[in-house]
This record gives sequence, C-alpha cells and structure tokens, in this order.
Amino acid sequence: MVNLQQIIECGLNQQFGGKPLPPHMWKAAKQITVCRTAALGGHVQACPEGHVERQWYNSCKHRSCPVCAYTSVERWLDKQKARVLDCDYYHVIITLDSALDRLWLANVRAMTDILFHAAKDTIFELMGDPKYLGAEPGMTIALHTWGQMQGLHPHVHCLVTGGGLAPDGTWRAVSNGYLLPGRVARDLFRGKFIAAVRQNLENGKLAVPVGERLQQALNLLNKLGRKKWNVCIRERYDHAKGVLTYLGRYMRGGSISNRRIVAWDEETVRFRYKDYREDGEGGGKKTKELELPLNDFVRRVLMHVPEPGFKVVRSYGIFAGSRRADLNRCRELLGQGPVEETEVRTWQECVTKLGDKDPSRCPICGARLIQKEVFRPDFRGVTRKFPLKDAA
Repeated sequence: MVNLQQIIECGLNQQFGGKPLPPHMWKAAKQITVCRTAALGGHVQACPEGHVERQWYNSCKHRSCPVCAYTSVERWLDKQKARVLDCDYYHVIITLDSALDRLWLANVRAMTDILFHAAKDTIFELMGDPKYLGAEPGMTIALHTWGQMQGLHPHVHCLVTGGGLAPDGTWRAVSNGYLLPGRVARDLFRGKFIAAVRQNLENGKLAVPVGERLQQALNLLNKLGRKKWNVCIRERYDHAKGVLTYLGRYMRGGSISNRRIVAWDEETVRFRYKDYREDGEGGGKKTKELELPLNDFVRRVLMHVPEPGFKVVRSYGIFAGSRRADLNRCRELLGQGPVEETEVRTWQECVTKLGDKDPSRCPICGARLIQKEVFRPDFRGVTRKFPLKDAA
C-alpha cells in the first residue's frame, strides 16, 4: 500500500535534495516518519484467554500527520456540532490572487492574520448593514494553503449562519434567498485586504520578498486593486454539518491522503488530482495524474505544515468562545436548548463509528484485551521491552 509516511521518510533520508527547510517542517517530517513505530514506544495487548496477542505503537500526534488525524477531527466535529444553530447556513470561499504568493511565503503568519480579519470584517460589515440583514452572524473560518496539485493556494472556507442576532436581541433570518451580493462582497474584501497589506508594508510589519523593493510590492497592490478577486458565495444549506465535515477533513492530517497517491519510488511520486478547470463525465471535475520528483513532492507537502501554536480554524461573532451567553440566546430563539459540553470519545469509540470491530476486544471471544508489556520509546533505534509492573 502506498504510504505518505514512507515517502516523507525517504525525502528525510535524502535531506530533501540538500535544500534547507524551516525547523517546524523538519520537526513535522521527523515526527511523521516515526508515528506508530517502535521509536515512539508502545505496549502489548493480549486476550486473557490467550486467543490473540498484538503490539500497539504510540502515535506522534502531530496535526499534519495523516495517521493521527481521524480521532482528533472526530472529537472536534463532536464539539462543533453540539454548538451549531438550527438555521440555514452559507459556505463562502475567499481566495487570494496568486501574484501574492511570494509576499505570503515571506510573511506566512502575518498574512494569514490579515486574511482572517479581512474575511471576517467583510462578512460582518455587510450583514450588519440593515440593507442586507442588520444582525451579527456566527462564523467559522478555516485556512487552506494548498491546491489539488499541492502548490501554494491560500484561501479560506467560511461557514456563515443564514441569520444573526439583531441589536434588539431578536433573531433575524436571511429572507432574500442569498446571503450577500457576490460582487459587493468581492470588492469590499479586496479593498480591506489590500489596505491592510499596504499599511503593514509601509510600517515595516511585513517583509518584502528577497530581491524585491518596497515600491515593487506597493505597485503590485495597485495592480491587484484593479483585478477581479475570487470570492464565491455558495448556495444555501439547510444545516451546518456537511460544511463542518468538509472543514474538519482538512483541519488535521496534512494536505494529501494516502488514497490519492498512485505510485512512488526513490525518485518520483505520482498522485491524482481534480482539475477544476475541466469537467469530466457526469459533470464532475476531471481527475488527472501528476508526477513530481520525490523531493519536490515532499517539500510541497511540508510547505503546508502550520507553525506550532498557529490556529488555522477560528470562530467569530456568536460562535466565538467568549460569546456563550449570546449563542444560548440564539439557540433559545430558535427552539434549542443551551449548549452542553460533549463527552470526549475514546479512540476506540471513534474507530467503531467506521464500522470496524472494537479494537480493545478480542476478535474471537469478545473479551477485553489487557496490557502485558510496555515498550519504552528510544530514538536510537533500539526499543527495550519490560513488564508492565516495572514501567515507570
């Protein structure tokens, strides 16, 4: 089976073609390659009746690891689905122009903050206008920095309530069949984003890309101010769960899954991607294959690893963590009870949701497996085994 973990390990052994990587990308690569291996330690589980005995190795728990993603995403979805309002929702996608890629790479964290705030301010300003709604919505924004071919493609997916909390404390629903005029939202976002980038460049808070001058960056902003930007407001959804599942799919686990990788060797990687510029049979997007040099592929994948502590999913308005009272007020107006804390599911419970058998029980007699031994992690390549009672 094609495994992204093995491909990254091969790239790590080749030192990524001799080209340096930022420390957080190196750390991600190293953690992903040892995930669920003896290097991280683990334990032995056995049936008390002696039917089966198997080894379980620990996970690296890195948010870009494709092996560790499922349980974390399921727990996040449980929490979000318990907070959603029983109302219509809209999916808004805002994409930056590719001419900004060099500026983005030179200022990833600052440019991300500008993108989040410009997207939020655009939606909130327009929906707060009585001409469109005159109320404050709830909004969850997720950052994606990749495209189908793993290249740089910064954009955000926004889940927006089809209504909001009015100044008089009532719930006001969107009643005109659409969230906002697309052209108005596009032009307002473009203005806010370019103004914020310009101000930060002039104040020295954004670095100019290597080999460029400040005036070149400012000239680029002037040029982009005359272009049409990609702000897409999708059709209305009756509930939020579908969009939340879509956002959660890319919140953790990296930019590409194992099932999209067709083949690889020590020199090249071939993977599938959807061409959104070309329709295939049945009106769907045409699926194509792309082959890249192994180190180029690995560098593309690692380019999308967020820096430690950086939030790629953020909530605003009545969905903000500090607005629990307002959220409960909206739930009351919509006939829902107050938000309740969800019980954190174990990884075994998350796996059984897929239809698999409970991995904590013997597949033959159904008895709960017990721990017999623990493996102490050892990154030097030698893993020591010792009885559980001696584990410290």
